[in-house]
Amino acid sequence: MPASARFHRLQQHQHLLVRPPVVVRTVSRRLTLRVRPRAAALAFDVELGDGAIQPASSKLLVSAPTQKPVVSTGREKVRDQKKRELQAAANGPIIMVPKPLPSVLITHTGGTLGMDPIASYEPDVDGKERLKGGGTFKGTLGPGDMLNNLLNVVPELNEFANLHLKVAYNKDSSRVGPKEWVELAKLLHNNRKHYDAFLVVHGTDTMAYTASALSLMLLGFRKPIVMTGGVFAEQVQLQEVAVCFGGQLMRGNRAQKVNASNYQAFDSPTYHKLALLGVEVDWQARYLLQVEGGYRPRFGLDPAVIRLPIVPGSDPRTAYGDLVERGVKGVILEAFGVGNMPDLPQQGWLPWLKSQRKKGLQVYLSSQCTEGALNPELYRSGQVALSMGVEAGPRMTPECAVVKMMQCLRYPAIPLGVPLAGEM
Repeated sequence: MPASARFHRLQQHQHLLVRPPVVVRTVSRRLTLRVRPRAAALAFDVELGDGAIQPASSKLLVSAPTQKPVVSTGREKVRDQKKRELQAAANGPIIMVPKPLPSVLITHTGGTLGMDPIASYEPDVDGKERLKGGGTFKGTLGPGDMLNNLLNVVPELNEFANLHLKVAYNKDSSRVGPKEWVELAKLLHNNRKHYDAFLVVHGTDTMAYTASALSLMLLGFRKPIVMTGGVFAEQVQLQEVAVCFGGQLMRGNRAQKVNASNYQAFDSPTYHKLALLGVEVDWQARYLLQVEGGYRPRFGLDPAVIRLPIVPGSDPRTAYGDLVERGVKGVILEAFGVGNMPDLPQQGWLPWLKSQRKKGLQVYLSSQCTEGALNPELYRSGQVALSMGVEAGPRMTPECAVVKMMQCLRYPAIPLGVPLAGEM
């Protein structure tokens, strides 16, 4: 369906002469321009074949043979007049108009890119620079200076998008948690209508947690939110939160940090890559999230959630004790394989689970394996756990399970085991 928009009035002057009707074509679409004189100015009605809108700032240096307006009152005469206009437009001059660049907001949150380059590093015995004491983060950063520095280093970015930069906060990602997730989600929410895409610069240690949080809090955002530690990615076709690292684009709530020191630091073991980045971007379109429903932001999170691994020989009654009494409301219990755990009474796991569930502890059964489906019902221990009301699957990454548990505790009507943003 054609979308209509009205351009700002443009004053006639010697460099701009537009006479009706005119056809303007871009590389990928057709634009029909109908011009109606109005006093000393021109008013434009524009129809774009793909629903996009050409900005009023574009320069259209075109001309066409002058036509006298035809005035009629009958429906048939009006129909004939429109037909003549369309025929004349089809035969009009053709010019090339550059496609408008997307508007992208870069949001800085910290990580290595936010460290003070002088105070954070010192020379080692070989004279090379090494990180000193975990790095030093400046209390305040100027968005203008940061963007200028970025464009000075990579001026080609101006060819891909109109860039703006905001600083949400500047922290080591190990210090980032639910409070910062909500702050970042609200910043993106408040700017949703003003930008075509969003790039979030984030430290790698907790990037998978933040990506999962944004995907669940900004449900149905319908615009690209790409998280990275310093790589710029295209945003075409994307309508979800993604992590871009090591030449790969991954679904945010499926990504996990798998290497502490390698540039190939992230992987998506439970889902396909969304795109591979080389000279061109190789999109895997069939794996992109198909957003359904409207935009449904939710900013509430209850941080009283922990991850607990099942350790052979460990009795949880001694190792973990009464979690509910200490204020814990949710547990991501990381079992063996498909969902197995020690099942003898003297080993303590099933009695401990029973007592904690009776006190209201919410439990999601996960696995210590990175890949493979959960099937706890295959074992007696899993069957008993399920009968207690323990949730098990479909499979989520531990990082995403933690965040979703936080959200479900704040919004009890949201079922933990139902997918919201492609997380399971």
